[in-house]
Amino acid sequence: MKVAVIGAGWAGCAAAWALKSQGHAPTVFESARHIGGRARRIYSPKLQRELDNGQHILLGAYTQTLGLLRELGLDESTRLHRQELDIVAAQGDFRLRNRALPAPWHLLAGLLSAQGIGWRQKLKLARFCRWLETQRWRAPDGLTVLQLLDRHGQDADLIRLFWQPLCVAAMNTPIEQACAQLFAHVLRDSLGGPRQASQPLIPLTDLGRLWCEPALHELDVHLGHRVQSLQLTKDGVDVDSQPFDAAILACPPPQARRLLSTLPSTAHSEQLLADLDAMQYVPIATLYLDLNQPWNLPHPMLMLHDVTGSAGQWLFDHSALKPDGRETLLAIVVSDAIRLQALPREQAIAAIVEQIRSQTQRFGPMPTVRNTELIIEKRATFAAVPGLRRPSVTTAWPALRLAGDWTNTGYPGVLEGAVRSGLQAAHSLGTTT
Repeated sequence: MKVAVIGAGWAGCAAAWALKSQGHAPTVFESARHIGGRARRIYSPKLQRELDNGQHILLGAYTQTLGLLRELGLDESTRLHRQELDIVAAQGDFRLRNRALPAPWHLLAGLLSAQGIGWRQKLKLARFCRWLETQRWRAPDGLTVLQLLDRHGQDADLIRLFWQPLCVAAMNTPIEQACAQLFAHVLRDSLGGPRQASQPLIPLTDLGRLWCEPALHELDVHLGHRVQSLQLTKDGVDVDSQPFDAAILACPPPQARRLLSTLPSTAHSEQLLADLDAMQYVPIATLYLDLNQPWNLPHPMLMLHDVTGSAGQWLFDHSALKPDGRETLLAIVVSDAIRLQALPREQAIAAIVEQIRSQTQRFGPMPTVRNTELIIEKRATFAAVPGLRRPSVTTAWPALRLAGDWTNTGYPGVLEGAVRSGLQAAHSLGTTT
């Protein structure tokens, strides 16, 4: 079966690899001149080096992504730095780390030994996690994360030190707006899973080389090709007048909407277009700092306190990830970067550099900053709010599938959701042949 895959982000790459593995002939169309979509490699003239367009992490719970690495014959240990869950505040006022124990004792021991919160708060944390487990990780319909936490007695310090950073990192949506059910799904598959599921995986190579480029090796890939039209036929679908048996739209919602709007109107198509129109988007920013020497912090990932709503939440020291004496890069992530995006760039950069200096004093002076690169992905994820209608990968048109983290994956807009949607779209086409 000849299948057009429109988009070479993580969803499109996963779909193309799955189709190839099933014996089909995928052709990939990508409007950009690079592979990876919103998780890709770029070149920074300011730093004179290749960077990712944002600092990403994966989790041990990303079973489909890790499965792809194994299928491709890629060694996880050389591509990903795996560590125990260890949430360390840069200021030293909070720490929670899993213990090397079987589930669920790894989490319980971690909660009970957490530093920076009292015993009463630890018990509240443990009780809430236990309640979610007894509810099979189902939250009441329509609640935000903050409303759910308030219902279960999570006080202001617990929210500030633990739940707020965790929510904005996982959801890229403010805690007072984020969907409680989607957050519960994240907790189910990470904190509620086996010990390995909650382990962070920090890329040691750029996101393009991580697995997407190997997945598309030897496939028919057309970079810089912006698909202009779809036309349904009795045999399948024409993509820019080229005949295919089927097509997978693995592009962002605005591009998918543009292509779908050219198809004959039906009740299904009108509802689908309306659902795509209703999606709102939230930016993520990453500030890269090139230091004049390696810092070699004791932790590769540190939590930052964001008191302004426009500062960093996580600091990644690449010299701690690659202790070869040459790496001088820091990456600071600002999720829900709407406020930061509104600031003049130099003002935003200066504020984050000062934040790093003030919150890391216990590690000694930060080396001198030689240069900076601020990257803002303006439509990094959809806003994961309650009641959002997200389409299935299947459609009313037998020859068309959708793929992307914005489809109904059960997750917020995370990389694993994109991969799962791509695999599901490919497999659903395979079952129709």
